[in-house]
Amino acid sequence: MNFHLTTIACKTDQPIDIIDITDDVRAALEATGLKQGTVTLLSRHTTACININEREEQLKQDMTTFLKRFIPKDGDWLHNLDTIDGRDNAHSHLLGLFMTSSETVPFADGNLLLGQWQSIFFIELDGPREKREVLVHIQGE
Repeated sequence: MNFHLTTIACKTDQPIDIIDITDDVRAALEATGLKQGTVTLLSRHTTACININEREEQLKQDMTTFLKRFIPKDGDWLHNLDTIDGRDNAHSHLLGLFMTSSETVPFADGNLLLGQWQSIFFIELDGPREKREVLVHIQGE
């Protein structure tokens, strides 16, 4: 069994930003030369998540609209009364409760075993941010 560790850097431009990182994950996998195993992705942030879903522009807009309505930024959140870094981001942390910080995807013959409509997304909940990181752990043979 071989193990490889790398990161994917993301710059986000919107308060909620849905970025397709599937090609970056494929490139990281290809660089290893491994043929079968798993890729585990981890967002290294409490206000950014990893998700597998369909890549379609109107659906991405629907997802953003849903997240904004589900937990509004202007709620009466205690975390915003005394922020650590000056960001009123309690809503971002609360959204993170309902999302995943990691995903694991199997691969065979050097290819990710995603479904026809599946893509891997980095979802920013507290942007814009200059630098975000996704840890990519690849294990296999």
